[in-house]
Amino acid sequence: MSFESFEQFTVDVDDAQINTLVGGSGEPLLLLHGYPESHRMWRKVVAPLAERFTVIATDLRGYGDSSAPEPDPAHRTYSKRVTARDQVAVMDALGFGRFAVAGHDRGARVVHRMAIDSPERISRAAVLDILPTPHVFETMDGLRARSYWHWFFLIQEGGLPERLIGADPEYFLRRLFGNFAGGGDVVDDDTFAAYLQAWRDPAKIAAGCEDYRAGASTDLDDHAADTERIRCPLLVLWGADGALARLHDNPLGVWSQWAEDVRGHAVPGGHFLPEESPRETIDALVDFFGTSSASSTFSSESAPSGGDTQ
Repeated sequence: MSFESFEQFTVDVDDAQINTLVGGSGEPLLLLHGYPESHRMWRKVVAPLAERFTVIATDLRGYGDSSAPEPDPAHRTYSKRVTARDQVAVMDALGFGRFAVAGHDRGARVVHRMAIDSPERISRAAVLDILPTPHVFETMDGLRARSYWHWFFLIQEGGLPERLIGADPEYFLRRLFGNFAGGGDVVDDDTFAAYLQAWRDPAKIAAGCEDYRAGASTDLDDHAADTERIRCPLLVLWGADGALARLHDNPLGVWSQWAEDVRGHAVPGGHFLPEESPRETIDALVDFFGTSSASSTFSSESAPSGGDTQ
């Protein structure tokens, strides 16, 4: 892994504990992972990014080494609004008033919500291989549903997906990576073992399902109530060989309906950009965030306790 020089902290945020790693120097850049991964998905890009930025990589609530609070019937506990508040609270605890943020997959949906709810905190934002959640549901058809099958599987109520995933979590993880990668081995053995360890925990399986249930319910309600667009500069990256590119025309045009200042492009590979195309991902992020006006005030002396490296 490329996190050897990073300090590790556990940050208490309301009803959860967020696993947080910090390394590098420069303006702060928060990295948010997607499903079904953890901060480890950034392992191929963090070292070069840490040469330019203070990089903060976290595990979202319910993922990796963060805690998994008990779900609620309305799925609010795992809404993107609550998860975004977690991440703002992490940055508060680390002493960052204004920062840049990049997210992949579900983490990118957290970025979208954070940029709407806390615009004064975000200098620049990047979303990797997603389109806005309402757009995905509104344009869903049979072909797209076959590619987005896990969206509709994971939102089933009554513990159905939890029970089926729990019966063979290794098979489920390998199926996901096989379905959405552009080809080849995306995840090395050590990283896969770390993911699998988390996915053997029934609470983490339930949390992942709740993330998607929230996406199909309370997250849509929150977007429907929005009156503002994303105001900060927004970078959109997507895999040239992935489902988004195959099924949706003009990603930049779609995001321009949701944000005021949009730019971006496709990179080689499938869904897992930082793992399939690390060099292209690094170049795009450095070019975009290199002009950020975020503020860096991090000091390990004032950071939360628990500075183990990983």
